[in-house]
Amino acid sequence: MKYDLLEEVFIFLLREGFTVKSLKGSCFDVIARKGSTVMLIKALEDANAINSEHINEMNKIASYIDTTPVIVAEKAGTKLEDNVVYSRLGIYTLNPATFKSAVTNKALFIKRTQAGLTASILGNKLKKVRERKNLSLNDLAKKIGVSKRMISKYENEGAEITVNKAAKVYDLFGDSVFKKVNLLEAKEHEIAEPGTIIGKKYSNLGFKASDIKKGPFDIIAKKEKDIILTDVGDKTHKEFISTSKLLDAKNLVIFKRKRPKDIPAMTKEEFMEFEKSNELIKFLKEF
Repeated sequence: MKYDLLEEVFIFLLREGFTVKSLKGSCFDVIARKGSTVMLIKALEDANAINSEHINEMNKIASYIDTTPVIVAEKAGTKLEDNVVYSRLGIYTLNPATFKSAVTNKALFIKRTQAGLTASILGNKLKKVRERKNLSLNDLAKKIGVSKRMISKYENEGAEITVNKAAKVYDLFGDSVFKKVNLLEAKEHEIAEPGTIIGKKYSNLGFKASDIKKGPFDIIAKKEKDIILTDVGDKTHKEFISTSKLLDAKNLVIFKRKRPKDIPAMTKEEFMEFEKSNELIKFLKEF
């Protein structure tokens, strides 16, 4: 079932003009790129099967490439509804139909929260369209089924409203008064300091760096616009080079015994000798 879903996502993205790469044994199953847009996708039959380690890794990697990871699933215990954005451990979760709508720029504003299905009202937008349509606070309150005081609160503070009330607002004003869910908007995540010697060296050189346990590389590092993916050991991850190309990242292998061909590589001792980040970046660019 998962592989059918994965194939559906893969083929859809190809048809939408994305360059797509599938990955095995990684925290995400698909990485896709179209221009400057990058997507990290985990495909699951049941979103509840995701574990916190994978979530952590997905968020770490996403923070370096300025995107947000997405889970595409058929259910999360129960079937996922169309045009509703769910969340699993902080990661946007959608069914295949909703995912396709999001990619093709259909506005999504209904979310599943602890309060049920809700939508976020943009107070200033609501006030403008209400006044444009010559509706008083009392007029709008009657149409939606809330108090005049509540409408005033919506306009002054914004609010999360139930899907039933959102449907009435939508019928009156369309989707312009709702806060849209942007699947590609990068979120800030707290990134733990790297624990490996190589990762710590990157930090000492002024890079933001993270150790990656469930990905096609062992370390991801970034300084300004330069991203470096690093593989450590004599056996390179199968998707290492293709992933770095897709992300427009530089790659580096820290080998132990055998120097690989046709890729920037050095021993741990050679890497530890670098004193400035620009020296390392220059080495990688000139390879």
